[in-house]
Amino acid sequence: MFRNLTVRLALAGLAGLLAGSCTTDADVAPDWEVPGAEVPANFPAPVYATSQNPPTREAFELGRTLFYDPRLSRTGDISCGSCHQQFVAFAHQDHRVSHGVDNLLGTRNAPALQNLRWRSEFLWDGGAKNLETMPLAPITNPVEMDETLQNVLRKLNADADYQQRFAQVYGRKPIDSQQLLKALAQFTAAFTSSHSRYDQYSRHEAGGELSAGELRGLQVLRQKCGSCHAGELFTDETYRNNGLDRSFAADSGRAHITGRPQDVGRFKVPSLRNVALTPPYMHDGRFQTLRQVLDHYASGMVESGTLDAQFRQAGTRPGISLSEDEKADLLAFLHTLTDTEFIQDKRLAEAR
Repeated sequence: MFRNLTVRLALAGLAGLLAGSCTTDADVAPDWEVPGAEVPANFPAPVYATSQNPPTREAFELGRTLFYDPRLSRTGDISCGSCHQQFVAFAHQDHRVSHGVDNLLGTRNAPALQNLRWRSEFLWDGGAKNLETMPLAPITNPVEMDETLQNVLRKLNADADYQQRFAQVYGRKPIDSQQLLKALAQFTAAFTSSHSRYDQYSRHEAGGELSAGELRGLQVLRQKCGSCHAGELFTDETYRNNGLDRSFAADSGRAHITGRPQDVGRFKVPSLRNVALTPPYMHDGRFQTLRQVLDHYASGMVESGTLDAQFRQAGTRPGISLSEDEKADLLAFLHTLTDTEFIQDKRLAEAR
């Protein structure tokens, strides 16, 4: 999340520049490959193509080390992996909002990190426009990692192992911001979740059988939720006000970036992939269960000036008409989006 203009300008400048559970080596198979480099058959073309940052094992493993290194924070206690845990699809288990340096609390729920190659904007408010510059937001946020890019580079350049590994990958010294951010993107770009039971169903693969209730749930989702949770990625990447509050003084959402009154209370539509693994829900983590989420859409929405038009119903309170049976079927389907292979891939785990 961004809290000042300086950070946003730094991200914009660097974007232009750049447009230039633990595992050991014994766990890695001999035919080890960089994960996430192939486009799944049922996915659209990625925004961040492999040609922009060609994957190599050395660069990927360097990015993995950086992702799990707490030295990227001011105190040396908080890594990217502290708030983005693989076993819950790189979300933060049971935390309403992010927990950062000095036990400080952020203001937003740490979102799951998955299928980032297919995203053109990041964070709940879309403040980051490039996968390579996205890490600057948590690194510089005063209640998350509270560090400066200059200090991070100083620490990396003082480490002989990092010096050697960066030189091996990029062929020059000293380590600079472009190298750091491209190495991190090598790792985060590999977070491709495409092996759920739903994916097997979609691609007509073995093991992709869905029950009658799950199929009904898929139809309910397509008919009543598909305008936002669209396509094989289960998000249309837009920003919506989904009726959580009447006013948004504590967090204006997308308006924090654009400054436009019509964006107040609008937040990024998250993907539903692995959603059963990633409670709590919403930008502020207010709902603990998927059932609470469905109850909100069916009967808990409130009016506000920027409420998305699709939720307004003539003569009644806003929401989506969902019967108890439809809720049960939706819940059954949402569990088919869990990708066990993704959350257990040892290549994405912290190396020891």
